[in-house]
Amino acid sequence: MISVNYRDSRPLYEQIKEGVIKLILTRALKQDEKLPSVRELAVELAINPNTIQRAYRELESEGYIYIVTGRGAFVSPQEDAKADVSPLLKSFRESAAKLMYSGMSADELKADIDKIFKEVNRDD
Repeated sequence: MISVNYRDSRPLYEQIKEGVIKLILTRALKQDEKLPSVRELAVELAINPNTIQRAYRELESEGYIYIVTGRGAFVSPQEDAKADVSPLLKSFRESAAKLMYSGMSADELKADIDKIFKEVNRDD
């Protein structure tokens, strides 16, 4: 389901958040499906529950999940899960610009995007 890579430079909560978003957007997690509790996921991943809590809080604020006090976290309806993509586009543009400033050509960047597209669609 969700995994973390301790060698990744990104914080664990971001990795968890990204994993949940991928599961939602690929429809591996369905609308109103219950997510593992903070405690369950913390034990499964062997990390601090506060890390899971932070990921869930951010997922809720971005509209991917909703939390029912005393019952847990659930996948938001799909129209809510399609959060505003403008922050993602901004981040993508910044990353693309940095890559190009570092010497990557537009053709190389396009080839990488095509490779990512194929990888994402292979999972379907």
